[in-house]
Amino acid sequence: MLGLPTSEYVEVRDGFYHLAGSRVGLDVLVHDFRRGKTPEAILQSYPSIAPLGRVYGVIAFILEHPEAIDSYMREQDTRWDKFREEHPLPDQMLDNFRRNEEERARRSA
Repeated sequence: MLGLPTSEYVEVRDGFYHLAGSRVGLDVLVHDFRRGKTPEAILQSYPSIAPLGRVYGVIAFILEHPEAIDSYMREQDTRWDKFREEHPLPDQMLDNFRRNEEERARRSA
């Protein structure tokens, strides 16, 4: 599973990669970066990962290890799918979520 190297910006804890010295998972930054968020916007979303240079360091790490990052992200997706299967949301909660999403879509239209 853990095929990524570590660096001063990325560490392994409990079988998961995190930004060094934080509780923020590497997968969170990978998703944000791949969706086009700037390093500054990422830092604004997760101020506990300051300073900005650390965010740039993690992005460099992501860019330097594309195959390993892709593999890790697939593993994370598999873990998440398994977790959702083992812990399905109650129907009432899903209904509330869908209603809220529909209401938010109506307001923003």
